Amino acid sequence: MTGKNDQKTIFSKGPSSGNRTLRELMSRAELHLQAEQLVLAAIPTELAEGTRFVSCSDGELVLSADNASKATRLRFRQHEIMSALRENELFRYVWKVKIKVSPPRFTHRSKPVKELLSKENARLLQEEAGHTKDKALREVLEKLASHVRD
Repeated sequence: MTGKNDQKTIFSKGPSSGNRTLRELMSRAELHLQAEQLVLAAIPTELAEGTRFVSCSDGELVLSADNASKATRLRFRQHEIMSALRENELFRYVWKVKIKVSPPRFTHRSKPVKELLSKENARLLQEEAGHTKDKALREVLEKLASHVRD
């Protein structure tokens, strides 16, 4: 049975491969964040929200948009975006833009609110019910007319 002293922790102060890996991941994440900020600054403001920088390798810039219409508008303006990005050293050799559609995972949907009838619409329904010969339809129209807002 091994003791607790034999366990290696990622956050230990001594040199270990775990620390180096974590530092590398953190530095790559920071570089990705900086690149995303540069890309979003080059994208027109009306298209920037909901657009994310995915990657840039071998001259191919990959972006993701939250809906298809935004992706299409980005494709139409890809030359403008590439020329703005080429002014920066990181994106000097970008020659292709690939745009993917990645809708948000969860959307907050509010419950539909039932609106009550106005008095005028209720009066019209009641009037129509009076002119109807079909008994079932008349009952339905009268029931609808009873849902009046006060």
